[in-house]
Amino acid sequence: MGIWEQTGSDVRLDWGAEGVAALGRECAVLVVVDVLSFGTTTDLVVGRGGRVLPVRWRDERGVARARAAGAVIAGEGEFTLRPSSVPEIPPGTLLALPSPNGATLCAAAAETGARVLAGCLRNASAVAAKAHELGGPIGLIAAGERWGVNIFGQSETSGPLRPCVEDQVGAGAIAAALAAHGLSLSAEAALAARSVDVGALASCVSGRELIESGHGGDVTLAGEIDVSDAAPVLTEGVLA
Repeated sequence: MGIWEQTGSDVRLDWGAEGVAALGRECAVLVVVDVLSFGTTTDLVVGRGGRVLPVRWRDERGVARARAAGAVIAGEGEFTLRPSSVPEIPPGTLLALPSPNGATLCAAAAETGARVLAGCLRNASAVAAKAHELGGPIGLIAAGERWGVNIFGQSETSGPLRPCVEDQVGAGAIAAALAAHGLSLSAEAALAARSVDVGALASCVSGRELIESGHGGDVTLAGEIDVSDAAPVLTEGVLA
């Protein structure tokens, strides 16, 4: 057992693909937290009775798989990665959601053999309850961004991990809800649980990027806490 797994705590927290690799070795459940925007959009779709097929960023095999599954591909019509594009999505829709962070991490998390959930602020308590039901240890994966890649996933190259305020806040809200179930938190998860400031979404780098691009509505939707009972679980590659 290594220190990287944060062994000894019921709830653990790490970042990005590296965090998936570390926590996936011992955690029975991994919760991917990508608040702006994959996790929030997924919550809205699932809350409407839809399903989400996570698609790796610019992975043509993933797009081909989405088409074979009969999924609607975000970005090819009225629905996109932006949360504000899906509040009225028809129930029953299978939406293929390409994302360089959340979708890619869901796929990586599934490869560890853990049960995988997608969490955000909107469904923090619901996801915590479901993760607790599935059994631990539970790993919270704050997605973060990649240097050189903007919030819309646009870039020619992908740089190293950039930790993000919004995902720290989202993971912290889920950690706090898990603590309320009597679970022990690692130092990393406890620190996040003590610093849940929803108002920070509008002033953090990712939030300002969206607002300055005219997408402040996405930040508003993402900043609503515990307004959803959806707890998206990845089953056979689909979140529902």
